Amino acid sequence: MRISATIVCCAALLACAGAWAQPDSKRQDGKPRQLKEEDRQRLREDMREVYRDRQATRPERPRPMSEEERQRLLRDVEEANRTLRRK
Repeated sequence: MRISATIVCCAALLACAGAWAQPDSKRQDGKPRQLKEEDRQRLREDMREVYRDRQATRPERPRPMSEEERQRLLRDVEEANRTLRRK
């Protein structure tokens, strides 16, 4: 009984350790921390670079299908379904 209570207490402490280790988001006077101007600028530049890289690697959008292509695809799918049902 004593060992299981000790194990439960240790497990609870370990589960809460991550939350206790987090830095406090508010200063002593209760106001949230402010980023320095240069930190904010660096963060903006980093995010711009990330979005620029993401934009460069994004594949082009396919063009919309013409009415002919859509009808041809529909016929092909219907024919394939009929073929599968016969087998």
